[in-house]
Amino acid sequence: MTTMGKTTRRLSVLALCTLLGCASGGSDQKSTGGIGDGEEPGAAPAASKGAPEVATAAAEPSRGSADSSAMARGSAASPTPSSSASGMAAAAPTTPSAPASGPASSPAAPSGAPSSATPPAAASGAAGSGASASAPLPPSSDAKEVGGGRGQVAASVLTAGAWDDNRNFERFTKYRKQLQQQELKGLLATTDEEHASAHDAFSKAQLAREQLDVALIIDTTGSMGDEISYLQSEFLALSSAIESKYPNAEQRWALVLYRDQGDEYVTRWFDFRDSAEDFRDKLAMQAARGGGDFPEAPDAALETMAQLGWRSEERVARLAFWVADAPHHTEKAAAMLAAIRGAREQGIHLYPVASSGVDELTEISMRSAAQLTGGRYLFLTDDSGVGGAHKEPSIPCYFVTKLDKAILRMVDIEMTGKYSEPATDDIIRKSGEPENGSCDLQSGETVQAF
Repeated sequence: MTTMGKTTRRLSVLALCTLLGCASGGSDQKSTGGIGDGEEPGAAPAASKGAPEVATAAAEPSRGSADSSAMARGSAASPTPSSSASGMAAAAPTTPSAPASGPASSPAAPSGAPSSATPPAAASGAAGSGASASAPLPPSSDAKEVGGGRGQVAASVLTAGAWDDNRNFERFTKYRKQLQQQELKGLLATTDEEHASAHDAFSKAQLAREQLDVALIIDTTGSMGDEISYLQSEFLALSSAIESKYPNAEQRWALVLYRDQGDEYVTRWFDFRDSAEDFRDKLAMQAARGGGDFPEAPDAALETMAQLGWRSEERVARLAFWVADAPHHTEKAAAMLAAIRGAREQGIHLYPVASSGVDELTEISMRSAAQLTGGRYLFLTDDSGVGGAHKEPSIPCYFVTKLDKAILRMVDIEMTGKYSEPATDDIIRKSGEPENGSCDLQSGETVQAF
């Protein structure tokens, strides 16, 4: 369906809501132009003990054709998620704002700041009043019965490496071309020109930022138990460490969870809020289950992520940490690429965190997302001894630190606009014998460690 067609249908739904009255969240918090809190149901939702009680409007069979009604805070309906906000209370409808621009079919050159494409966010302030207008979501009764590991992982345990393909663009290009020659199924149809444009933009000095918007995008299928438990244990310490280093930076957090068609939900989201404790509570209620087949729905999650209430000012650093262990469905490659391009157009830097069990399609998709948007590729390693085996990345040289140290370093680089190596005391292991931030390979090539 064309963007114009979606817009016409969406405005028709909103007009009907004006006549009949639709449920919407309270407006006790400042609007950011985002989508509030909500959930997009799966094609065939499975009954789940302890699942959140969500007021869900009728959904059409296909997620691509679902309309959205007005959501929390009287903001414009999202062109992506179907209408369902947790516990929305009845309120007088408001006039919708203009819908967000979708990803361009011929993307503009990326930059460190948002392009002229209109993002869904406009103002600062706490968001997510769809949740604040109702009782909190009940925790899942089997929250500890998660798959893929012990389900209880303490803070500062997981280990990770990091890599910047914009600092190693020639090597990234060779890696991508090799997979193209192998005709890897599901490979994103990116162009040489857009990768080169991203390299030109993000290999330059970047601006320092004053404020911080961070979204966590988490695959919550059954194999992700360890990673979810870790984030639940670690979050407040991460937020406190950021506040300690940048006490004047208002940090806001949003959460996007996803599984796949046929699961309890496809995507579930909680829009930006400036209360770390509130965000922690929402994160603590989540559990890993569902999935089944290997691919999941990251395309839907990244599309939802772009509709959150991101602040568009140049002074705001916009990061999204995408934690996952599985690729998109191969037939969703075009939707996946469109979502990545949409993030780039809004100046959102994607930081994938590759978890145990990823394959080559997952790695190249994550690395492409990071390279195109100005993020970096993070990958968990076996050094922690937690979870299943982690794929050795197609990367010749890197440092291993604790994951929390890696995340904090990425935030620091974004806030200062300056590259920084890990502190000597934080380095657990080196791969490829990096010296002074670089590695000389047997091939004669020199790469930059990150």
